Amino acid sequence: MTAEIICVGTELLLGDILNTNARFLARELAELGIDLLHQQVVGDNAARLEKLVREAKGRSDLLIFSGGLGPTADDLTKETVARCFNDELVFEPSVMQSINAYFLATGRSTPKNNEKQAMVPQKGGWFANPNGTAPAVWFREGAKYAVLLPGPPRELEPLWSGAVRPMLQRDQQRVLHSLVLRVAGVGESHAEELVGHLFQSENPTAAIYAKTGEVHIRITAAAPTNMEAKAMCRAYAQKFYALLGDAVYGEGEDGLENVLVKTLAKKNLTVATAESCTGGLVAQRITAVPGSSEVFGFGFVTYANAAKRQLLGVDPMTLAECGAVSPQVAAQMAAGAQKAAGASLAVALTGVAGPGGGTEEKPVGLVWLGAAKGKTVFVKELRFGPRSRESIRWMAASAALDAARRLAAGLPIPGAEAWDKTEKGKP
Repeated sequence: MTAEIICVGTELLLGDILNTNARFLARELAELGIDLLHQQVVGDNAARLEKLVREAKGRSDLLIFSGGLGPTADDLTKETVARCFNDELVFEPSVMQSINAYFLATGRSTPKNNEKQAMVPQKGGWFANPNGTAPAVWFREGAKYAVLLPGPPRELEPLWSGAVRPMLQRDQQRVLHSLVLRVAGVGESHAEELVGHLFQSENPTAAIYAKTGEVHIRITAAAPTNMEAKAMCRAYAQKFYALLGDAVYGEGEDGLENVLVKTLAKKNLTVATAESCTGGLVAQRITAVPGSSEVFGFGFVTYANAAKRQLLGVDPMTLAECGAVSPQVAAQMAAGAQKAAGASLAVALTGVAGPGGGTEEKPVGLVWLGAAKGKTVFVKELRFGPRSRESIRWMAASAALDAARRLAAGLPIPGAEAWDKTEKGKP
């Protein structure tokens, strides 16, 4: 079965409302094994909506609508779809009773125009809405279906889960399951060189997505049951693990900060941060994770050189001779943070986030990462190029989180140079 999602509302086109319904419905259709071909947004215009519905009906089996089921004159979805599916709307007394009860519960009388919401398809059907006044309705013509859901997510999601999804499940012969692998420290191009041949499979399928500071690989399998589809995804994921190794830092929704906090807790370790160009972003991402207080107690934002000296003990001579953006300062920042916090390990960042301040020797996008554990401090040069300030800061923070993850797990930091803290001329 093929499907399309059509979200109705001028406010969506203007960007006044975030379209979370499309994301929710897309994920739900994927879990049902229904192939989603298109997502579209159309304003409250009957002619444009009708044109879109007829086009979508001609190429897809199932049309899912959200919005446009209200009582006002510009709510035209139900009337338009009825016309396209050669159906008529009829007054349903039981729906009207539900609408009256809804208003009575709030101490109000039912406005006259809400009677419009009691009109349902003569050939199709409807589902009661316990959270609002607009019922979900469905149309059918031959092998083509249309399901219309109210726009508010608090109404749409329960209607979908309680009524629409079970109806569609009865007609489906397969399910889809997806598994997302999260990869850090390897760019999209390099990752594709390593695992590109694995993207040629038809079932399971795999696709790569570049994110800021990391790469995601989505594996999707189709099977008669969810258990079989999960097993297929897991088996195929092992092929990626074999090629990408510890660059795969996690799966699903957990980001680098989540994995870091879990790893630190499991190993009974703590981490401290020292930040210049990222201004506390690393600490912010760590403390956004529930339970982070068990593994994180100190975060130093040392934007000025004086702060680097006073809070982290960075050598004034190092600052004068090497400059704030240097491997020596990054190393001393990490070592200083670890010592001041009494932490098991520490990470530090100093760099040029732009858009100004860059030089030929130290261009915008140059960041030095320091990571300290035990008697060793690791230093790594990061070059992000002429990106936006926000992007450089986020990518640098991600690199620091990944370095901390690796130290906590006892893994090497690729491309980093290890210095002994007591070595002459180095921290």
